[in-house]
Amino acid sequence: MTVRRSATALAATAVLCGATAPLAFAAPSPAPVIPSGLYGKADPTYDGVWRQSFALLAQHAVGLTPAPQAVDWLTGQQCADGAFASFRPDAAKACDAKTMLDSNATAAAVQTLAVLGGHDAAVAKGVAWLKSVQNADGGWSYSPGTPSDANSTSVVIGALAAAGQKPAEVKSKTGKSGPDALVTFQVGCAAQGADRGAFGYQPDKAGKLAPNADATAAAALAGLGKYALVTPAGTDAPVAAPTCPATGPADAPAAAAGAAFYLAEALKKDGHLVAVTPGADQPTADVGNTADAVIALAAGGHKTAAAGALTWLQKNGPAWAKGNPAGLAGLVLAAHAAGADPKAFGGTDLVAQLNATGPAPQTATAAADGKKDEKKEKEDKGGSSNVGWFLGAGAMAGIGIGFLLSSRRKKNQL
Repeated sequence: MTVRRSATALAATAVLCGATAPLAFAAPSPAPVIPSGLYGKADPTYDGVWRQSFALLAQHAVGLTPAPQAVDWLTGQQCADGAFASFRPDAAKACDAKTMLDSNATAAAVQTLAVLGGHDAAVAKGVAWLKSVQNADGGWSYSPGTPSDANSTSVVIGALAAAGQKPAEVKSKTGKSGPDALVTFQVGCAAQGADRGAFGYQPDKAGKLAPNADATAAAALAGLGKYALVTPAGTDAPVAAPTCPATGPADAPAAAAGAAFYLAEALKKDGHLVAVTPGADQPTADVGNTADAVIALAAGGHKTAAAGALTWLQKNGPAWAKGNPAGLAGLVLAAHAAGADPKAFGGTDLVAQLNATGPAPQTATAAADGKKDEKKEKEDKGGSSNVGWFLGAGAMAGIGIGFLLSSRRKKNQL
């Protein structure tokens, strides 16, 4: 799951898809007024719904109940048909043909609202819209009507799983599912060494896939049936190189294992992933993708493989994410997935910093008291209650996340 969005990635999407992306090249109008319920002070035009979704998800992960006005802002962004745009400055105005709908924002919002609970109608409408824009190959694109990409397919798979759907059973008119499409983005045995497990974002004009860490981390979650909120594993599983030649038809779990191998190998050198930022000619450390990789590896139970990157994030992540709700949320989710304390992450209380970017959530104490009351009530009735973190039910997320979860508009935020 990559929780990073920006106009730069929109431009990349337009080039890769060979189609018009949502106003990627248009100079934005004067920055809209930041709504009181929204997290972050930066222009939300390209990432408002995305960053809000992950901010609320991160708060939930640490036992906080998000502020009602923050949740209301998110639900208020939904169009009548169930879709979400990246940001609608005037939510009172109905969506129309000019509204640039966003599969990634929709998937992120659906995932979060499903996890928070109590929003069944909004979740159902969002799922219905996502199903309506599924491509013939079973996958999804950022902008409906353009070719599928690994990141969008991953984050939608995650949303479906969070909503209690079985992604392998959500099929296009040609009988293809999201997992069917996902495995087609893996570089495969034609590549050398560790690249065999990598995923590409989209094939180029010649049909070739280039290894892409962002897409790989997203697909690693989706292939496992998990999304951004990952419960720490109790065991430590080794990573293994993909078997070449393949011994049977490609399947999502095997593809996820290959993706984990690629990520683990890429992290061995310096403990972080790298990326070439717009305008640069040399790669630099990529905090957002590194956090995504930690989540993906933790989801597969690869604690040792994620350990070095987690240490690197503790040293370098907080300064990068300061004031950035999506970045802070990504680090909180990475810490949570890896079994670290997000309130003491490299000497930084990530949760406090996240909460400071928007409406204050309910306190952990209040949430805990509510759970104690619920447990006592059930015990009084002769039962018992085990309250744990929300677990993904089936086949998930690129969120990709995906999250992960990406070329869901890169480089502003995790």
